[in-house]
Amino acid sequence: IICPCFNEEASINQFYSTVSTIVKNERFDFEFIFINDGSSDNTKNIIESIIGLDKRVKLINLSRNFGKEAALSAGIDYCSGSAAIPIDIDLQDPPELITSFIKEWQKGFDVVVAKRRSRKSDSFLKEFSALLYYRTHNLVSEVKIPENVGDFRLISRKVINTIRSLPENQRFMKGIFSWVGFSTKVVEYDRPARISGDSSFNSRKLFKLALDGITSFSTFPIRIWLYIGLTIATFSALYGLWIIFRTLIYGADAPGYASTIVIILFFGGLQLTVLGLLGEYIGRIYLEAKRRPNYIVDDTNITDNPYKHES
Repeated sequence: IICPCFNEEASINQFYSTVSTIVKNERFDFEFIFINDGSSDNTKNIIESIIGLDKRVKLINLSRNFGKEAALSAGIDYCSGSAAIPIDIDLQDPPELITSFIKEWQKGFDVVVAKRRSRKSDSFLKEFSALLYYRTHNLVSEVKIPENVGDFRLISRKVINTIRSLPENQRFMKGIFSWVGFSTKVVEYDRPARISGDSSFNSRKLFKLALDGITSFSTFPIRIWLYIGLTIATFSALYGLWIIFRTLIYGADAPGYASTIVIILFFGGLQLTVLGLLGEYIGRIYLEAKRRPNYIVDDTNITDNPYKHES
């Protein structure tokens, strides 16, 4: 069970109690891997207190806050089981589905994903923005992300090893989970409200995550400007020919100041937009070229994992 944590002191004990109660009825051995992603509260100490009571609990303490994508990568790198289940500890993803995940995995599925039936527990703005993002991403990208599917899923050892072999360090895990493929089963559920605390994802972080998702799996945002440029150039040439023809027939007239300013500002805005998109892609190339690791581990009590990441 892979559990990224960032300032989750209010949720950890209830999460551990709930999940451990559910998995104790399973015939498989479990380990809980908590990744402390640079928390500034009492998250680390609470996890360490649980370790004293349950040796199945493991802690990966990162040197600072690297973000959820990096924390998930750390959990996947260090997990040693035949399958792994990433889950948020706010209990909005029902741990009861773990039993269903295991049943489908035993049937031969390498990936079992949890899909929300609806987003009624979200605000209208969040629901609308999520719908807009999924539709936009799936329109422009060859890698399709199922709507209303998060990181909560089961992945087999085959999938784990495939993800670990991927070289990029600018990761968008939802896209990577979809990109690797393998046989997949969808389990639908209704998502309850968060049990405590607030989400660490604000509007700025969500927008950055959405932009990372699109630019990680599609070149369409910059490729489309070739077609837009050709279209504008074609209409401009036709309009230029019309002006020449009209001038030869009717003579020249005084140009409009307002329309000139509007055109200049319009095309200036287009140029800045294109430069911004190019900058986003170049920035990703720059970050990838450095080959820095996804995360840095400060300390961990995982000592016997043959699969763990070596960097």
